[in-house]
Amino acid sequence: MAGKKYAEALKQIDKTKSYSAVEAVALAKSTNIAKFDASVEVSFNLNVDPRHADQQIRGAMVLPHGTGRTQKVLVITKGAKEQEAKDAGADFVGGKEMLDEIRGGWFGFDVIVATPDMMGELGKLGKILGPKGLMPNPKTGTVTMNIANAVNEIKKGKVTYRTDKEGNINCLIGKCSFTEEQLLENYKALYAQLVKVRPAAVKGTYMKSITLSTTMGPGIKVATE
Repeated sequence: MAGKKYAEALKQIDKTKSYSAVEAVALAKSTNIAKFDASVEVSFNLNVDPRHADQQIRGAMVLPHGTGRTQKVLVITKGAKEQEAKDAGADFVGGKEMLDEIRGGWFGFDVIVATPDMMGELGKLGKILGPKGLMPNPKTGTVTMNIANAVNEIKKGKVTYRTDKEGNINCLIGKCSFTEEQLLENYKALYAQLVKVRPAAVKGTYMKSITLSTTMGPGIKVATE
């Protein structure tokens, strides 16, 4: 049945065309075939060579309308910062005892925020956290002394972006239950952010292609403007 629905959704999309962001968002919503509130994602293929340090793109931002997803935040810290984390709404707070839980196979969280003084201990879990993309990083604001701000931003709908080996960035921009205006504003905010962090070493075309899609829906080409 899903195959039939996918084929029907595919008929609505002209594969030879690059749609405007407005058209692409409307199509993404109308071609969603999932019975649940599917995620809406965007993939940027950038003209960068991530093998060079000056062409690696990594960062984080809060989308205007959030992601529609509730993230469970684990804060690794000690002393007075533990209370700050709890007051900010962190789901789990602790120090070495939490790291022991992770060593034992516990992953009941989506994001780790840590104070710099705990990074030495966290570094020992690099082989466990690294491959899962869970290691805190100053570039994404997850290694900080301002724990309250970090937790608040994540809860509001902060997304992280990072180029893979092929120069692609994949990012969640909301849910199908969002209005077209909300998805469009989130898309435009992310687009503007990636333009802003364009590496100086990149010559010529920066954004080679952009594709918008829902969790189970077909990809929709978006004009690079």
